[in-house]
Amino acid sequence: MPNSTLIQKYNVPGPRYTSYPTVPYWNEDSIDENSWKQSIKKSFDESNSSKGISLYLHLPFCESLCTFCACHKYITKRHELETPYIETLLAEWQLYLQQFDKKPLLKELHLGGGTPTFFDVENLELLIKTILKTVDLHRDFEFSFEGHPNNTTKEHLQTLYNLGFTRVSYGVQDYSEKIQKAINRKQSFEDVKNVTQWARDIGYTSISHDLIFGLPFQTINDIIDTIKKTKELKPERISFYSYAHVPWIKGVGQRGFKDSDIPNGDEKRKLYEMGKHMLLNLGYIETGMDHFALPTDSLSRAFKDANMHRNFMGYTTNPTQLMIGLGMSAISDSWYSFSQNEKTLKAYQDQIEKGVLPLLKGHLLTEEDLIIRKHILNIMCHFKTSWKNDNMKFKELSETLGRLKELEKDGLVVILDDELIIPENARAFVRNICMAFDLRMVRNKPNTKLFSLTV
Repeated sequence: MPNSTLIQKYNVPGPRYTSYPTVPYWNEDSIDENSWKQSIKKSFDESNSSKGISLYLHLPFCESLCTFCACHKYITKRHELETPYIETLLAEWQLYLQQFDKKPLLKELHLGGGTPTFFDVENLELLIKTILKTVDLHRDFEFSFEGHPNNTTKEHLQTLYNLGFTRVSYGVQDYSEKIQKAINRKQSFEDVKNVTQWARDIGYTSISHDLIFGLPFQTINDIIDTIKKTKELKPERISFYSYAHVPWIKGVGQRGFKDSDIPNGDEKRKLYEMGKHMLLNLGYIETGMDHFALPTDSLSRAFKDANMHRNFMGYTTNPTQLMIGLGMSAISDSWYSFSQNEKTLKAYQDQIEKGVLPLLKGHLLTEEDLIIRKHILNIMCHFKTSWKNDNMKFKELSETLGRLKELEKDGLVVILDDELIIPENARAFVRNICMAFDLRMVRNKPNTKLFSLTV
């Protein structure tokens, strides 16, 4: 376990690097709807036939607010909103289809939220069937969705499985009733057990549980109890996330408890190290920052084969070049550029009704951005990177390595002539190492309130 001195030294605000540049450093003047269309067409033409594309569908509705959540959501109990939202999302997809001169080859489809299982089964079936009529399927396609243990039904699981879904992720967070009350996410172990077993019985090959450390009132005993219960269910994947306390960004939803109720840096890291120790003893493999998988799972194989990728959907085994995000606040990635949709439901639907892509902001990557992005992806996905080849070298490489000297002295990184390696016991500091490569952050001193703490 990293000692407390190192945790205190490096526990600073920093990005989670689901993209580079990170969203606060996007040059929003570099892209508009026309340049975004050109970018996705270029990426589609280059990669569709060989790699296929990824689709992320953002289904934002939740019946109640979980106070740990930093996602873009729309809190409502009005299920009559489902149909018009799906109609708008499908209309947005039609706008994208107009940019392509052939059928997309769909490799990855993910339903995220919000709460995708807020939607009735019939509406989800209509949504997926309509999209599938417009695409061809890649031979290695993978469909997945996020399910809430309290409202995911056997019918949800069976219907989506019949449509090709084989992966499901359940938000568990922690089994302590005190913690669940504080974060307004009450669900019993029996509920999680039921939906996990239903998915297995139906035929899902990869089930994931999301756990969080650093929650209000959380103790070592809570972590031990949660991992012991997780052992009984043995999901194929575990996402063991750090709680990001950023109420100044997400508003009063994260103020359902006092700051003093949240474990501090050293205490928080002990929670993670205990959880990690238990997961490794259960046979899970660490497959990237905060992620673990059983050796038989595709994520472990992708990590071993250095074929893992990271984007706005998190870690994925499907490294497509083009990822299109549909829905309110969804982010798309053409490799050469990013775009984010309007964040409010009304603004998103108004733009689609006008027949235009609902672009709120975006970024066109420079040549330097593309090189730095490769390094950061290597570090986040493989815990190493290299500049042996000229296409991985950049003007400020020596200065970047200089910023890593202190971490090297502390044993957190190994720097060779043309390669960087993160030792296994230093993976907790992967975000700090990426920050040394983050030229946009280095040149534009960050507002520390933009990010959660790194360790």
